[in-house]
Amino acid sequence: MALFQAASDDQTRIRFQLELEFVQCLANPNYLNFLAQRGYFKDKSFVNYLKYLLYWKEPEYAKYLKYPQCLHMLELLQYEHFRKELVNAQCAKFIDEQQILHWQHYSRKRMRLQQALAEQQQQQQNNTHGK
Repeated sequence: MALFQAASDDQTRIRFQLELEFVQCLANPNYLNFLAQRGYFKDKSFVNYLKYLLYWKEPEYAKYLKYPQCLHMLELLQYEHFRKELVNAQCAKFIDEQQILHWQHYSRKRMRLQQALAEQQQQQQNNTHGK
């Protein structure tokens, strides 16, 4: 019985790792274009698999993701119109550009927030030492 449980645990772990890797690949618009051009999004069982993978949106699973934008792509892949548009390389290029712009905006905003926080902490230290 213990041997069966160990094999089952290994299978569960491997399945988790494979699904984690695949879901994160969905953050790459070029990969989505690749899948669309090869007809994967026309396959009903593949579309059902994408629906099944929505469990990754739950916090207990999402915490393992390094590329959270994959969840947005997974959500968009639930729509047939989006899946059809991905065949067009220009669509994938547009998504890729939008992700880069978002990342740049987020990075700049984060840097400004960190600078403001550092300045605030410096002022607090100056006020504490100046009293």
